[in-house]
Amino acid sequence: MKAADARFAFLDWLTHERRASVLTVQAYGRDIGYFIEFLTKHLGGEPDLAALGGLRVTDFRAWLAQQAGLGRGAATRATHLAAVRSFYKWAARIHGINNAQIAIVKGPRIRRPLPRALTAGQAKEITTEIGEMHDEARLQARDTALFCLLYGAGLRIAEAIALDVRDVPWAGGALRVMGKGGKARIVPLLPVVREAIGALLAVHPGSDALFVGARGERLNAGVAQRVLRAFRRLHGLPEHATPHALRHSFATHLLAGGADLRSIQDLLGHASLSTTQRYTSVDPAGLLDVWQRTHPKA
Repeated sequence: MKAADARFAFLDWLTHERRASVLTVQAYGRDIGYFIEFLTKHLGGEPDLAALGGLRVTDFRAWLAQQAGLGRGAATRATHLAAVRSFYKWAARIHGINNAQIAIVKGPRIRRPLPRALTAGQAKEITTEIGEMHDEARLQARDTALFCLLYGAGLRIAEAIALDVRDVPWAGGALRVMGKGGKARIVPLLPVVREAIGALLAVHPGSDALFVGARGERLNAGVAQRVLRAFRRLHGLPEHATPHALRHSFATHLLAGGADLRSIQDLLGHASLSTTQRYTSVDPAGLLDVWQRTHPKA
């Protein structure tokens, strides 16, 4: 069987056996098509299943290099490689074509985008004026408290809206937050955040959830995102002004102010310090200032 025929059979299997969506089947077909097109030129003729089984690591690397030369980015090449690996798994199961070489091909290294923080002025504008998006006092207090909490404590939006009234600390205590993977962390609250939460509780409808929607149910993250989207357009803020950008801003501004990475890691609930280290690339000027002020040799 020729590779092109195997490709059609694989796509048919995806469609009828795996019930994959039309877009998924089209994407797999396109990516595997690129691979077969390359091999036809690379090998001097269209390969059959036996030729596919005999490919070496160098052949796969040559294909990825060719894709890079065509201007396809690391994420795109990683997607192409994943599609071809799925094709090979199918060929091994259906036709007994085993190629151990593709399993040891390293995919392109995908760099995670740097966190995009807001300026201190933009973050303050959101936390102090976001309540103006509503006429009802309860919703004004809710949004002010929510966005103060995101910026003032570095919470994820999902962590914030999962809070119950009983989670609010009293007498100056810290907030216990349940993060990803059920991992709990303790986050101190600034006085301004406490005041905003206190104002919310004064008009709270009495449900278990701390942040409540207009109909009395627990607030949905999409609602908070829409409120901030409307606010940023009204106030001319950048498109990356999102609830998660407030968390990034929390970490970036702490780092610029001289906080150490380990403390920021604990406050954010990052499992790995390498995740927190991404913030050192966001504000190099602030980092240099901290170094000059604190290093003995500076």
